Amino acid sequence: MKAHYPVLLAVIMAAAGCSSDHKSEKNKLETAQTQAAGTFGYDLAFLKKHKETIVLTAPDDPDARALVNPAFQGRVMTSTANGDSGNSYGWINYKLIESGEYQPHMNGFGGEERFWLSPEGGQFSVYFKKGQSFDFENWQTPALIDTVAYKAVESDAHSVKFEIDAMIENYSGKMFVIEISRKIQMLTKKNIANLLGLDALSGVKAVAYRSINSVTNKDEAWKPETGMLGIWLLGMFRPSDQTTIIAPFSKALSEKPLITDDYFGKIPADRLVVKDSVLFLKADGKHRAKIGIAPKSARNVAGSYDAEKGILTIIQFDLDPQGQYMKSTWEMHEDPYNGDALNAYNDGKLADGTQMGPFYELESNSSVKALKEGEAITHRQSTFHFEGDKAALNAIAQRVLGVNIDQIGEIF
Repeated sequence: MKAHYPVLLAVIMAAAGCSSDHKSEKNKLETAQTQAAGTFGYDLAFLKKHKETIVLTAPDDPDARALVNPAFQGRVMTSTANGDSGNSYGWINYKLIESGEYQPHMNGFGGEERFWLSPEGGQFSVYFKKGQSFDFENWQTPALIDTVAYKAVESDAHSVKFEIDAMIENYSGKMFVIEISRKIQMLTKKNIANLLGLDALSGVKAVAYRSINSVTNKDEAWKPETGMLGIWLLGMFRPSDQTTIIAPFSKALSEKPLITDDYFGKIPADRLVVKDSVLFLKADGKHRAKIGIAPKSARNVAGSYDAEKGILTIIQFDLDPQGQYMKSTWEMHEDPYNGDALNAYNDGKLADGTQMGPFYELESNSSVKALKEGEAITHRQSTFHFEGDKAALNAIAQRVLGVNIDQIGEIF
């Protein structure tokens, strides 16, 4: 019997190890399920309960994580720089997801970066059927970018890629046969510093990811007179009374900044301030307001700062100052290729007193091209979140957005 003792002992220890591992995983799950609302762990448990959820982790930081959902077109639902107990940055529509029901017009599931197509309005719209008036009753988000699940074709611990073949018709009757490709890749601290032109990341916790989005034409050549498609990325974030959107702009190609600020009527002066080279929009989720910046005036970055929680958010995206961008206002367009490169939105109550959020949005658009069969347009966007020492956050804000954090806090 003595000869079997080492083997028996090894089996017992292995079994104990398996039991320990199982208990550890169970404890982790129970901890996540009891995390406070507003934390990443809370959102992880909620989303896993209702939909397949992919957890991505930065290669060099286990606390930097993001949640991606195939059922919601591969959108990044939320992320955190501080693990399960850290702040969850994306806005999530818990009530709608929990209901399991689809809504008319649009399903606002939330998420801090989702894939859409442009244009929204005009003669080349893919949100209105031919001959319909541009009214809310007729507005319908295509199922392709609303309720259709995207298939994951590649994935590992740090990235996931989705692909889908589709057909979609515009207001003028042009049928597009396309392939959509979307990849989300977590970024390292070195990636973050290089992309934003920072010396190093010290004094802050950070999480960042890049999405690479392509639309390939699988049919006859696109023509300007029958319309084109653009890639539109929208991020929904949690607001606070002390959150401000920051949108730098350039005067290099236009003396007067090409800014649209009346999408939903005039924005009150205590909610929108335009300085010499930067725009500030209050992002408290209490008043509907939207701005747009044309490609000749936009810069390839925008962001927000939550002074209440000390969260600095930045998006960086592909920008072609001389490119054509689809116009999306709900009207027929004299120049349908003179749209915005950047949009920002603050949620608020509708005329009937209802409200989807509260949330605020940072949005970027791609330029468009008359694609031949087999050609593609690609739009890349990186999303960054920083928390930590205020002086360190200020250095990032000044370097990337050209603003001082204390200055942001005094705007409104």
